[in-house]
Amino acid sequence: MSEILLEVRNFQVTLDGSPIVSDLSFNVEEGEFLTILGPNGSGKTVLVKALLGLLPHSGDLIWHREPRVGYLPQGLNQMSVRDLPLTVEDFFALKKLQRAEALNFLMSVGLKDDVLKMRAGYLSGGEFQRMLIAWVLASRPNVLFLDEPTTAVDIAGGETIYSLLKEAWRAQKLTVFNVTHDLNIVFAHSTHVLCLSRFGRRCYGAPKEVLTPAVLSDIYGAEIRFYTH
Repeated sequence: MSEILLEVRNFQVTLDGSPIVSDLSFNVEEGEFLTILGPNGSGKTVLVKALLGLLPHSGDLIWHREPRVGYLPQGLNQMSVRDLPLTVEDFFALKKLQRAEALNFLMSVGLKDDVLKMRAGYLSGGEFQRMLIAWVLASRPNVLFLDEPTTAVDIAGGETIYSLLKEAWRAQKLTVFNVTHDLNIVFAHSTHVLCLSRFGRRCYGAPKEVLTPAVLSDIYGAEIRFYTH
């Protein structure tokens, strides 16, 4: 049986006097792939930043094992670095990696050696996201935080990226915190799901056990129909 890695008790985040996350409690065991699910404005990104210590909070946040955190924030894309004359190899040099080490991480996410000399800002959306994932994994984390890691890619590219992430999760025995609003991702790749909503309603548990049509309608404020295999 896995050991508890993180305990969250009576967790609250207030910004500009408004409660964004309130009275939230849950445990995360080592090796979980936890997806944080909810509509826009439900506090998913705020929760992640607070768990990382980037935003003030109240309540208890107890790590039972020192985390080595890898964090891929929302909104990074190739356009954000297009004006920087940095190659992919330059990005990995920031982590003081040798070329061969960088190449190993890039190849683990399906990229080839010719990408090292390419300008990062001129990669495709899918290539750039793969590069970012490789760059985060190069820190050799045991805990990975991902905030909407496939927003810049199409459906097929997104599924490829999640398949690669799942391989890394298994091979490196990671604990993953993943933010999304995509139900398909939850059912296909998650061991657990934490549901947030604008109305303060939540669920937590194994996706097939807790994500009933009634719960989803409660979270999203509309009738939701879905099919699982």
